[in-house]
Amino acid sequence: MEGINGIETALLIIDVQNDFCKGGALEVRNGETVVAPLNALAEYCAARGGRVIATADWHPRGHVSFASARNAEASDIANSASGGALWPDHCVQGTKGAQFHESLNMNPVQLIIRKGFRQNLDSYSAFFENDRTTPTGLDGYLKALGVTTVLIGGLATDYCVLYSALDAARLGYRVTVLIDAVQAVNAPAGSEQAAFAAMRKAGVALAETKECIL
Repeated sequence: MEGINGIETALLIIDVQNDFCKGGALEVRNGETVVAPLNALAEYCAARGGRVIATADWHPRGHVSFASARNAEASDIANSASGGALWPDHCVQGTKGAQFHESLNMNPVQLIIRKGFRQNLDSYSAFFENDRTTPTGLDGYLKALGVTTVLIGGLATDYCVLYSALDAARLGYRVTVLIDAVQAVNAPAGSEQAAFAAMRKAGVALAETKECIL
């Protein structure tokens, strides 16, 4: 793949928050391993005029995606406006679990997109809430800056990374997911490989971060 192309490139760092890392309420196995490659690429991207954006789940207490709010078991499927599975309480606004991982270098980050903050609507994608129509504002921001290429890493491969990549491709960006800077929930079993297959089908490229640093 091509390297960072100045202001036309944006790096999306997806949900590298404490609750998705080791010891978190919704721990993604080896989630913290995405930090080092993302730090390196963020510095490289910013130094060349690229854009660096971080997203974060930012849920109110009793959020519709929480199993505890439904008296249900986590992983039950919710047929509601939340548009997804039910999860343990995680990334609650103002808590340590919602904070970015302490080792994630935020200095190159120019914009933080908080999502999932509506009580009755979840959000996996960096671009849209789970109703698939309510925008987060990210597309308008990137288009206004002339961004045409999007690099994506973070957590988790089979949920927020997947939906962010698919939406970015659908919106007309050239998209690459960084395979050494993502980790999956892999629930249900096989969802990680299914996510990669869906990305490829949508025209999303898969590469390692070192391929972007030329």
